[in-house]
Amino acid sequence: MSKGKFLVEAYKSYDTSKVYNYNDAVDIILKNKRSKTNETIEISINLGVDPRHADQMVRGTVDLPNGSGKEIKVAVFANDKNAEDAKKEGADFVGTDDLIKKIQDGFLDFDRVIASPDMMGSVSKVAKILGPKGLMPNPKMGTVTPNIGEAVKLAKSGQVQFKTEKNGIVQAGIAKSNFNAKSIVENVVSFVDIIKKSRPSGAKGTFIKKISLSSTMGVSVNCEIN
Repeated sequence: MSKGKFLVEAYKSYDTSKVYNYNDAVDIILKNKRSKTNETIEISINLGVDPRHADQMVRGTVDLPNGSGKEIKVAVFANDKNAEDAKKEGADFVGTDDLIKKIQDGFLDFDRVIASPDMMGSVSKVAKILGPKGLMPNPKMGTVTPNIGEAVKLAKSGQVQFKTEKNGIVQAGIAKSNFNAKSIVENVVSFVDIIKKSRPSGAKGTFIKKISLSSTMGVSVNCEIN
């Protein structure tokens, strides 16, 4: 069955006009998943914010109880003991000026960048490369820290970063389709709870307007907000 026909039939399997609790939404997604592909389960949350204003930006990290299922490649700017700690916790790439040179030459085979505070002067040399890709280390995201080992450990264990997009939407991959339903729901609850706690001072009125769950190639299901 082609992707188009597959989706048409999948959307017939539930009422697209309804909102579902997390358990039912996850069941719908798993019943309509692709059998030969381990898809990413994604969450999308529409927020009542305008991220163009600093006091309405929502960003941070979530330590998912069951991990995200995605293998995260971590690059670390550190030296001495911090570099040793990074390697011990499984960092994929660790360096200083040598790593900066590789990035300047086009190397970007990593998903997250972590740096010790003393390295940020050097990291600024590649800010124009890392920044547009959302990879620039940031203290608010826990990626500029003196505790390099712990940051690498969290990143490798399934910690998920989030940041409001221009249209006020936060999106993230929070599981894989080979997870059981209970584990996916637990991850959804953890993610939504963190978003609720991240309400910025400038947000007015309704903060969470819509929550939906979907799989990479499958259906999207609207979820109950409360």
